Amino acid sequence: MIAPGYAQTMAAYNHWMNEKLYQACERLTDEERKSDRGAFFKSIHSTLNHIIWGDYMWLGRFTQETPLAKTYPKASIGTDLYEDWHALRAARSAMDEDILAWAATLDTEWLAHDFSWYSGLTKSTRTRPAWLLVAHLFNHQTHHRAQVTTLLSQQGIDPGDTDLMLMPL
Repeated sequence: MIAPGYAQTMAAYNHWMNEKLYQACERLTDEERKSDRGAFFKSIHSTLNHIIWGDYMWLGRFTQETPLAKTYPKASIGTDLYEDWHALRAARSAMDEDILAWAATLDTEWLAHDFSWYSGLTKSTRTRPAWLLVAHLFNHQTHHRAQVTTLLSQQGIDPGDTDLMLMPL
C-alpha cells in the first residue's frame, strides 16, 4: 500500500513536469502541436487532452461528496476537451492545483479502503483498493507524458530533466 506522502510527492511531480512539458510545447506552433505524429492519441495536443481527461475522471471520482468536489468536463475517451491551446494550458494549471489540494487531504485510512466506481470503458461497476487507483492516476500521467516527451524529442525539443529524483524540493 502507498502512504499519503507518496501521493503528495507524485502530485508535486505532476505539477513540476506539466509546467516543464507545457513550456516545451510552447516552442511549437499550434499546427505542430496538433499534427498527427503517429502516437496513440495522434498528436501532442490530443495526448495532453487525454491526460487531463483521465485526471478529471479520477479526481472527480475521488472527491465526490467531499468539500473538494467539482464538476469536471466529461467526454468519451479520445475526445479533445480543449481545442484552444491557451484554454488547455489554463485547465492543466487549475487541475494541477486541484490534485495538489486533494493529495494534501489524503490519509492512510482512506487509501486502505476499497473504492467503487462506474467505468464507462467497461460499462460496469468496479472495485479496487483506493491506494491502487491513486497509484494508477499518477502512473497514467507519467505514461502519457513520456509519449509527449518522445514526440517533442522527435521535433528537436528537449524538455529537460524528467526524473523524479531531480525534482526541486
